[in-house]
Amino acid sequence: MQPTPIQKSIIDGAIHDFGIQDFSQATIREVKQIAAYAEKVSGKEFIKMEMGIPGLPAAKVGVEAQIKALQDGIANLYPDIQGLPALKQAASQFVKAFINVDLAPEGCIPVVGSMQGAFASFLTCSQADCHKDTILFIDPGFPVQKMQLQVQGVNYKTFDVYDYRGDKLHDKLEGYLKVGNIAAIVYSNPNNPSWICMTEEELRTIGTLAAQYNAIVIEDLAYFAMDFRKDLSTPFRPPYQPTVALYTDNYILLISGSKAFSYAGERIAVACISDKLFHTHYDDLAARYEGLPFGLVFSTRMLYALSSGTSHSAQYAMAAMMEAACKGLFNFRDEVKVYGERAHKLKEIFVRHGFHIVYDRDGDEPIADGFYFTIGYKKMTSGELARELMYYGVSAINLGTTGSEQQGLRVCTSFITDNQYDLLDERMAIFEQNNP
Repeated sequence: MQPTPIQKSIIDGAIHDFGIQDFSQATIREVKQIAAYAEKVSGKEFIKMEMGIPGLPAAKVGVEAQIKALQDGIANLYPDIQGLPALKQAASQFVKAFINVDLAPEGCIPVVGSMQGAFASFLTCSQADCHKDTILFIDPGFPVQKMQLQVQGVNYKTFDVYDYRGDKLHDKLEGYLKVGNIAAIVYSNPNNPSWICMTEEELRTIGTLAAQYNAIVIEDLAYFAMDFRKDLSTPFRPPYQPTVALYTDNYILLISGSKAFSYAGERIAVACISDKLFHTHYDDLAARYEGLPFGLVFSTRMLYALSSGTSHSAQYAMAAMMEAACKGLFNFRDEVKVYGERAHKLKEIFVRHGFHIVYDRDGDEPIADGFYFTIGYKKMTSGELARELMYYGVSAINLGTTGSEQQGLRVCTSFITDNQYDLLDERMAIFEQNNP
């Protein structure tokens, strides 16, 4: 048994002192705190893979547009609750250019990050029909979205898609929908944390069933066009970002500036509501909100109550980035494809030392290399593996916290530096020897 790079007493003591009774249930921020503490006390570098924060500079075209807007005096004006006209137009064009879906500018509404877009979507969807009071998550997924529903007091159901890929998805999904209480279906594509991408067959299944059972699909495109197996970066030419919008009119697309444009700090995204859904009148919404259709309830009631608008200058940044991308002047995919390169190197190291990729395929194809991937080790539980890796100066989060029923961890590539590949290789060699 070789000594671990970080003394076990440092990690165990920190877990105890932080009041974490079960490390398998530790949150992302708790894992981050313990890693930072252990790094400081031990004096040894941690390989931090727990936080899903962009590790690249913000897109220059956005920064320049936002600075100009501020210099022009925009900061003293309230933004229109419907959004900056230039951004609405740019978002509509962006959806056409990179998804090949026609969407009117009126349905493209800026929000304070996809987090607020999801929050407002949940509010609106859960109030649209009093008989439909439950949100369904196709997991694994972003844990905070479930916390949002907890805050709202809205019911939710979840299932882990691991065993229900391909044609198995239909019956599993319909089993929930035919009960009659599902207001909306939520998933991310590419997926956080697993980086699986829904196939066209799966998207068709979701869209067709959503239309049949009148459920709204909330498609979280936080990692827009970041399936690096194919080049999705050429505007108005296939291949396009896959979407459920090809198969149903009941959808909200959440397009974030955080990852694809590395613009996370300014909290800017666009909620794109289908033309049909935007103008749909639900009896329960109409009774509660003066006869307004879905789209206007979303903006003039939900968003207005939440924040009375989205950062004015950040809207100029998002508009400039989307417009430049549509004109072919800004290839955002080229700026973030380094995440895929990192994932490829990291996976090779982990697999060579006895780990396996948990969510490993989309249909017949291996998953893409990207912002996240998932690892497991032999018969270790998620909690055991998360804690054991901390002794080797590697921090990642438990898949169980994301709604997954699989044993393993989520690895994020955003903060990996070139010097850490050799370091990880050395430490995982010791890990493998100590855990035969």
